Amino acid sequence: MAFSRILNWHISQMPRLEKATELFDHHDYPVHSLMNVTEFENAYIGNLAWDVRHDSTPYNVAPAVRDKPPQASHDEKDEGFPLTRSGKSKKRKEVSVEIMGKGGRQRMGHKPTDQPSSSTAGVAAHLLVLHIVVPKNITFVQSFCHDNERSSLLEFKESFLINKSGSLYDPKVLQWKSLGVNASNCCSWDGVQCDEETGRVIGLDLSRGCLFGSINSNSTLFNLVHLQRLNLAGNNFNYSEIPFAIGKLSGLTYLNLSRSSFRGQIPKEISHLFKLSQLDLSFNYNENVEQKVLELKNPNLSSLLQNLTGLEVLDLSYVNISSIVPNFLSNFTSLTSLFLLNCGLHGEFPATTFQLPNLRYLDVGSNRNLKGYLPEFKHKSPLKELILSKSGFSGILPSSIQMLDSLDLLDVDGCNFSGFVPSSLGKLAQLTTIHLGHNNFVGRIPSSLQNLTQLTSLYLFSNHMTGPIPPWLGNLTKLNTLLLGHNQFYGLVPQSLSDIINLETLYLRANNLSGILKFDMFFGMKFLMNLTLGENSLSVFIMKGNKNAISSKFKRSELGSCNLNTFPDFLRHQNELEVLVLHNNKIRAEIPEWMWNTSIDTFRLLNIANNFLTGSQPAILPWVNLQGTIPKICSNSASNLRIIDLSYNKLQGQLPRTLSNCMMLEGIVVSNNQLRDVFPSWLGSLPVLKILILQHNGFYGVIGQPQNYLEFPKLQVIDISFNNFTGKLPSDYIFSWNAMKDINPSPLTYLSVMLNYTFAEIGLTHVENRYAITITSKGVKRYYGAILDIFTFIDMSSNRFEGEISELFGNLKGLYSLNLSNNILTGCIPSSLGNLTVLESLDLSQNKLSGQIPQQLKELGFLERFNVSHNNLTGPIPQGKQFSAFETSSFQGNPGLCGDLLLKKCGDLDPPSLTPSVFEENDNSESSFEFEWKVVLIGLISGLVAGVALGDMSSLDVAESEIPVVTISLSRVERVSMALIIESHLAGFF
Repeated sequence: MAFSRILNWHISQMPRLEKATELFDHHDYPVHSLMNVTEFENAYIGNLAWDVRHDSTPYNVAPAVRDKPPQASHDEKDEGFPLTRSGKSKKRKEVSVEIMGKGGRQRMGHKPTDQPSSSTAGVAAHLLVLHIVVPKNITFVQSFCHDNERSSLLEFKESFLINKSGSLYDPKVLQWKSLGVNASNCCSWDGVQCDEETGRVIGLDLSRGCLFGSINSNSTLFNLVHLQRLNLAGNNFNYSEIPFAIGKLSGLTYLNLSRSSFRGQIPKEISHLFKLSQLDLSFNYNENVEQKVLELKNPNLSSLLQNLTGLEVLDLSYVNISSIVPNFLSNFTSLTSLFLLNCGLHGEFPATTFQLPNLRYLDVGSNRNLKGYLPEFKHKSPLKELILSKSGFSGILPSSIQMLDSLDLLDVDGCNFSGFVPSSLGKLAQLTTIHLGHNNFVGRIPSSLQNLTQLTSLYLFSNHMTGPIPPWLGNLTKLNTLLLGHNQFYGLVPQSLSDIINLETLYLRANNLSGILKFDMFFGMKFLMNLTLGENSLSVFIMKGNKNAISSKFKRSELGSCNLNTFPDFLRHQNELEVLVLHNNKIRAEIPEWMWNTSIDTFRLLNIANNFLTGSQPAILPWVNLQGTIPKICSNSASNLRIIDLSYNKLQGQLPRTLSNCMMLEGIVVSNNQLRDVFPSWLGSLPVLKILILQHNGFYGVIGQPQNYLEFPKLQVIDISFNNFTGKLPSDYIFSWNAMKDINPSPLTYLSVMLNYTFAEIGLTHVENRYAITITSKGVKRYYGAILDIFTFIDMSSNRFEGEISELFGNLKGLYSLNLSNNILTGCIPSSLGNLTVLESLDLSQNKLSGQIPQQLKELGFLERFNVSHNNLTGPIPQGKQFSAFETSSFQGNPGLCGDLLLKKCGDLDPPSLTPSVFEENDNSESSFEFEWKVVLIGLISGLVAGVALGDMSSLDVAESEIPVVTISLSRVERVSMALIIESHLAGFF
């Protein structure tokens, strides 16, 4: 018995248990296997014998207790079971050891009834050292799985490919084998949990198991009818549907199918799993198109949940639900975690849900049509994280929010809250994150917030708050992100901000701050990477030679409109800059030589427009007011440049052929220079090029046929106007201009650069930056602050193109504007242009076109501008619809035309009937637009733009404020379209 008690004590201690199981694993002993004492000694005797000889610890060991699964937590909960805050399973291997002796069977781990004497310990040690075998006294009791379940598991394994690229962790099922050690006992397999008494498989954890393939209701998985816990999260089920056979597993208490590439309708059978306490179907969406592919329509949310009243954890994030939140959810008193992020919810969120007695995590963010308000909190609550961001919640933050004394994170960013920030927030001592940005809060920052010494993130960005920036913010030394931009704060920037030693991001842009700011205060902040001070009334003073400047490494430095008069000397030490903004200052000097080699491998955006810089030496990145040739940009394919804007300079020569290496380029703008080159057909290989603007240069020659029909596949805007191109219109390129062929019925999106940044000041994984265009047509300027993703232009005007207009232009059904004016085009206007149903502007003036205006054009219901003046057209002008509103000047210079808008009437002549278009579907087409372009870049949120923005923006006089989107009614047709998205902000976002 002495040996039994000594062994009992060692095994029952967790440190010893972990070491024992490690040794078992090392020797291929399954944790729950039967083995005789010789096997056990060989695995463990050395360590145990030493401990028996030297350890004098009394044997008062508490009984071993199986871990109870903790509750799930926000965002970090889906791998393995049980769910934990860290996202890792706390399930541990268990050794079930029983001692056979005179006293009968005793479970190891229980407290012995008496203490062993030193003599018995010595005897035990002696026996162990001599390897004396007592096989009848020791057995390892373990559950053996049933053959049918073992076979089902093996067959389930064989139905999938094991794809390590399809998951984040090592494949567990590779340890499942039909032959060899442990093959007969599936209860010892990784990820399998068996009932100790019956041997039935009750748990299966294959999370992040590298499984790849489809699954259906015939899968042998559903033969494991005793399963209580099933976790298949983080695999790739190839967008198959969740099998309805899931309903066979009626004993499930835990089901996790998150991040597993399921699609289609969630089966109603899940609503019959009455014992479920944790259900996670989140983040099943197609990452390639960023689309939710799993939906909950029939059954809907109410039908799914009405019988699952025992739920503790519910996560349906990124499931397409598109319904209201049922009121009976407030009766789910066991609920601890509710995650309904980005589900298309609408209606009123039941306010009583906030007061569920056990609720700790609530996230209903990114549901724009979900309305609601925060109720008065009358009782204390265990709520730790409250996330309502990017939803339609409104009202005020109630002062009773202080009752949420466990609150760690409060995120209402991008809602419609208003009023004052309640001072009672300062009583929530555990708060680490406050996100109140993009609301309508007013007043000053409450002084009570200085009590929140654990605060790491404070977002007050884009509100209507006022007052000075409080100096006590410097006492919140754990802050790593402070966003106060786009408010009405005034006064000096307090020196005490330099005391926030952990600060990484400071955003003060677009306030009313004033006075002299000594930039040196930031050099001692060793973690500061992102600094934005622009668009205030500050005078930033940067002293040369500060030794601390060497250690400061910025990724983003925005000092626009900061009254700088010299080039910042600290930049010579920066080699990690991604964004540098110095626009609208008073710098009068040549760009220093050392700048040519500063951050050349990391730059995404450089904006130094609206200064007085001089010098023509070519740099690694181009600069404003350049002369000479364009330097070799993108000398290798590793460049991250998205936009190159060299417009309004005096550049000469050819486009550098190295541009073909810029595989990330979305826009090339070289307008208004003195370049002389042929059409750059070699740019057609750039896979994501959307904008090509060559206008007002000396490009010349015939645009030949493309080498293949895969060139310029993403092109949406092409402007080659005011050059010297000759020959026929490049109709053959139309075959590959696929981005212009489709009418996009999806919700309005913007032609934008998406950067994989995670800058703290915006709280987003991606930063969107929109292109903006100012167009001058017939002396009237229009500014488009954001180009819709469906916004397509072709402008080939003011060249010397000749020949007929190809019918293939009718293929470009997504075209908004076509300008072929001021060329030498002949022949008829093709009737296929009547297929361009979203066309808003058509200019064919100043050519030698003949024949009649096709009657099909009057079906273009969105046509706002039409000009065919100064041609040789004859016959009647189409009557009705849009044509009745066009100016007479649109038709002048065509003596053969007649109609109500002209002095020459057509009498009683009936207009010719509509004739079938000769247009046939084809993958080719052309068009153009006589507009003068100026392309600039603005940042939607914070000015982060990938590219080189160097155009002259001095002629743009646009108010700097938040970007409102205005819907305008056309005189003939009311429409939200490209031409109607008008934003009143431009360079200020830099």
